Amino acid sequence: MTQTGPANLHYLANPLLNKGTAFSQAERDQLGLTGLLPPHIETLDEQIIRAHAAFRSQASPIEQHIYLRNLQDDNEVLFYALLIRHLPEMMPIIYTPTVGDACKQFSEIYRHPRGLIIPYPERDQIEQILDNAINTDVQAIVVTDGERILGLGDQGAGGMGIPIGKLSLYSGAGGVDPAVTLPILLDPGTNNQERLDDPMYIGWRHERISGEEYFEFVDLFVQAVKRKWPQVLLQFEDFAQQHAAPLLEKYRDQLCTFNDDIQGTAAVTAGTLLAAANVTGVPLKDSRIAFLGAGSAGAGIAEELIRLMVKQGLSEAEARDRVYMVDRHGLLTDAMQGLLPFQQPLAHPAASVRDWAAGDISLLDVITHAKPNILVGVSGQAGLFTEEIIRTMAADSDHPIVLPLSNPTSRIEATPEQIIHWSDGKAIVATGSPFDPVSYKGDTHHIAQCNNSYIFPGMGLGVLAANATRVTETMFIAAAEALAALSPALADRRASLLPDVSDIRDVSRQIALAVGLTAQADSVAPKTSRDALEAAIAAKFWTPHYQDYATGDA
Repeated sequence: MTQTGPANLHYLANPLLNKGTAFSQAERDQLGLTGLLPPHIETLDEQIIRAHAAFRSQASPIEQHIYLRNLQDDNEVLFYALLIRHLPEMMPIIYTPTVGDACKQFSEIYRHPRGLIIPYPERDQIEQILDNAINTDVQAIVVTDGERILGLGDQGAGGMGIPIGKLSLYSGAGGVDPAVTLPILLDPGTNNQERLDDPMYIGWRHERISGEEYFEFVDLFVQAVKRKWPQVLLQFEDFAQQHAAPLLEKYRDQLCTFNDDIQGTAAVTAGTLLAAANVTGVPLKDSRIAFLGAGSAGAGIAEELIRLMVKQGLSEAEARDRVYMVDRHGLLTDAMQGLLPFQQPLAHPAASVRDWAAGDISLLDVITHAKPNILVGVSGQAGLFTEEIIRTMAADSDHPIVLPLSNPTSRIEATPEQIIHWSDGKAIVATGSPFDPVSYKGDTHHIAQCNNSYIFPGMGLGVLAANATRVTETMFIAAAEALAALSPALADRRASLLPDVSDIRDVSRQIALAVGLTAQADSVAPKTSRDALEAAIAAKFWTPHYQDYATGDA
């Protein structure tokens, strides 16, 4: 029987159901779509070719981002099929660095609702808002409050671009069915005056709430999520450092949750450094590591590396002695006032470094006196890895490892080309955003993108496939070690430290297996055999394809 009226529009309006020009003639007849679509019936492959040509015709990365977002809101199968086919080309468009511009311009480029927005004035309606989610079988949520978007700071409602982009990679890179994902923005206001003064700003026009009001707002949300979806994986994303660590500590034992900025960044950095250690021949436990940036991301990386050093045989005290955290006031020491709780365990005894400088101990002072062979930048400030710093470091290390991780590229501490030239070609470099290879004196240096996208999609897949109830720190260590084991540099030290982005779906499956096995060992997932877990991952792994809606009785 032919359907007519609103039912036919349901198939065209729902991006999870829409096939566009790929609806068969039988489907068009039965669903009442005849005349609503062009007569030529395309295959998914034909649609991909046409969509890719349209993508390529866009004038700038932000225009390409807008095109892909519109495509996602129209036809998710085609969007993901296109994304997976051209992942190296399109990941920088849907994720870093272009997503930063998209967040800044979110109000201007807003076209279509996606996910849920929960403004503070509607905090008494959170349960009803969750009930309004289009996806009903929600298994994975990414939530932000928009306060610390990449290295760009407070973007208010524009921060919604991050959960949308992250979940696009859950599906595109990690094989998680988009029908079970949900991006959420908590909107507690913004302190970005440019946003508040913008007549087009679509968020709650109010300065950010703070203190107990803020934490009560987040708690209302988390408790409502626990009641509605008790088994959900909840990923916190781009929360400011004064909130990120306390929220993680409060909720990590209440539901299956993690903070990607703290734990995901730590895991991908640890995996990259484990791979680099295999290249240089200097084990992590024998390294000295300097950080520029002592916020929640930097501290999270440091703590992960300390756990790995302890696993490799050091005492915790010995491991902490090898890590140096530098922020805008210099090296963290126990004589500093106002250190945050997560910074205090990383502070060095002031007496042990009192001869390094007359006042604040700068990064250059640390490089000169501690002689680290690893330098990690998570400062969010461009140009802070100077030529003097890199040359000083290279003078004491055969192969200094330098990771300027700040995003977007406008905030990077130094470019790979600068670092390689200043180190006379000795440095091994990985960055947060993608960079082309660097040629120096006849050698080609491949630049790994040390980006969370290597970790969180596989983490999500592993958690869901294993039916894990919590996310443990050892699960992140397992993810880091699995990533390091896949390094192309193991076979060729001149190759990239991390696998090519085109291989990221296979990487995610390997990480999912390591995560799932560790979840079982940590007793936060049901015990099964390795074969059963591999089968569960394969069954969970989503590949974009069209369903057949024809019933055969037309």
